[in-house]
Amino acid sequence: MTLKIKSFYSKYAKLLLVVLAIVSIQGTCRYSLKDVSIPPEIKTVRVFFIENKARYINPQLSPKLSDKLRQKIINQTRLSQTNNDADYEISGYISDYSVNTSGISQQQVASNNLNVTVHIIFKNRQDEKKNFEADITRNFPFSASKSLTQAEAELNEQMVTNLTDEIFNRIFSNW
Repeated sequence: MTLKIKSFYSKYAKLLLVVLAIVSIQGTCRYSLKDVSIPPEIKTVRVFFIENKARYINPQLSPKLSDKLRQKIINQTRLSQTNNDADYEISGYISDYSVNTSGISQQQVASNNLNVTVHIIFKNRQDEKKNFEADITRNFPFSASKSLTQAEAELNEQMVTNLTDEIFNRIFSNW
């Protein structure tokens, strides 16, 4: 009987050690992107409409991406949105929106990727050395059994969220 009790406590002690190790690792590996890097003299931002210049046009992507980027900047920074001259100006366009095969199974297409590239133009009116242009590219896999229209319907929110986060991080994070 005592052997069973020792074995019982031994198993729980090992489990407790594993849980404590995981909690301590997670506690030390946290980082936050809420601490955006904006100099105190920067007060305003203007986000222009992100145009769609890709060969294939998803009519929902451009307006949703522009709106979501505006909302994220307003909600996660102290900057004020303006339609006049601003300290930060953000513009850009969707330069690629295409599909390619990403997986083949038994000599048939099994999965595809929806590839989206957004070209971002960032202008810092207070410090023009910090101006930049960058391409943000994301791939969104979907089953080849779905049409592009079906995949777009399923992936639209994910595309907007991921691209917005990537653009925001590229502009406001110094890492």
